[in-house]
Amino acid sequence: MTPRPGGRGENVLAFPGTTLPATVQGTLALDLSPRLDPPPGRGPDGATSAGVVPVDLRRRRELEQWSRRFAQAAVEIVGGDRPVSQLLRWATAEVYADLDRRASLVARAGGHRPGVGRVQPVRPKVLSVHSCFVSASAAETSIHVRYGERSRAVAARFEERPAPHGPARWVCTALDFA
Repeated sequence: MTPRPGGRGENVLAFPGTTLPATVQGTLALDLSPRLDPPPGRGPDGATSAGVVPVDLRRRRELEQWSRRFAQAAVEIVGGDRPVSQLLRWATAEVYADLDRRASLVARAGGHRPGVGRVQPVRPKVLSVHSCFVSASAAETSIHVRYGERSRAVAARFEERPAPHGPARWVCTALDFA
């Protein structure tokens, strides 16, 4: 410790070294220069390094339309407006059990029976669906749902599964409400 000039008898600690310039001090030092390298290439399976698989636009739109209908039904089930049995064929046992549990919790809190009739004061509406194919037969979607003035996000994973009789169908294997 060195005495402060001016003779007031106060002690000042001297820090060795240099201080950071004012443009960086107190902020995160981020490199904001543009990337000039080309994006990473595709692997042998056609996927990018991020795991995204290029898919025909028509197939993507069909999945997004289907996942929009699934999400609309799911939020109505959780709110108590539909019976959970309507998604039995389109969800795995884990997703089905989670929807049933959520609907029961909401019904218990609201004092009604789940899936009996219109109970929500405001009907939820799916506003947008965005999909990302992680393989030729699996996609993950993000869904924006509006409840009056409030919004919620729903994330879902759909996998194409063979049907016993007929063409393959999409099945929800994961569903998460945020």
